Amino acid sequence: MKKVIVLISLMIAGSILAQEKSIPEKKEVNKIFKKINSRKGQFFASWGWNRGSFGKSDITFSGDNYNFTLKDVVADDKPNPFGIKFFSPGDVTLPQTNYRFGYFIKDNYNIILGVDHMKYVMRANQSVNINGNINVGSALYDGNYDNQMIVLSTDFLKFEHTDGLNYIFVGVNRFDNFNKLLGIHTDKFEVNLEEGIDIGIHMPRTNTTLLNKERYDEFHVSGFGFSAKAGLNLTFYRHFYLQADMKYGYVNMSDIRTTNSKSDRAKQSFGFFEAIYSFGWRFNIN
Repeated sequence: MKKVIVLISLMIAGSILAQEKSIPEKKEVNKIFKKINSRKGQFFASWGWNRGSFGKSDITFSGDNYNFTLKDVVADDKPNPFGIKFFSPGDVTLPQTNYRFGYFIKDNYNIILGVDHMKYVMRANQSVNINGNINVGSALYDGNYDNQMIVLSTDFLKFEHTDGLNYIFVGVNRFDNFNKLLGIHTDKFEVNLEEGIDIGIHMPRTNTTLLNKERYDEFHVSGFGFSAKAGLNLTFYRHFYLQADMKYGYVNMSDIRTTNSKSDRAKQSFGFFEAIYSFGWRFNIN
């Protein structure tokens, strides 16, 4: 995906710049830069894909007859191979996707509503420390635990947010153009940098199999998060753009539903990194 976006960007940019055979006069250049930097009142929307990585997490599980914590649990994302499903509305939640809708409140600032559809999968069969107690009638796992090692086999625990680790957020971004600095004297191609912060809720659909209990299979608001990002934006002909972002954030979910029993809950917090590649459209309504 990353190679495809880079190749498309270079081809379009090269084609545009090849058409600019002469440097305009200073007055004309100033008009071009003024036009490029007039964004107030514009809307924008984008669709993209992500790869994610997650910090280690302590996960506490509680319910009737058990309360225990797993220490330093490792998890991975779950990317799909690049293909037609990346663009199919019917398969929209299968890849790890990102959606944005925003508005420029000033030429250099925009506000945004977004969804990061990440996927979080606990690594199976890892060994971690466990503290707490289990008394559910299991010959294998009942007992009191004091910093003992346990293997997270699938008959004990399967834990993943695969539909997904959904981060729904609002944010504010700063947007700066670098055409003048780079000596690009055209309004048909823009090199921009965007930095921003956001805050929101996490609403995962958690796939958990815990001690052979029946899973809970619904979306549930489980906690909150916040993040900061920086991205390179390449805009073509004032409207179409490609963007690559690096995003760092924090997740705190204190109310994760794990089974059909309302008394069964989990909680965890962790940091995350996200690499996002997207395409979008800037437009005016009036």
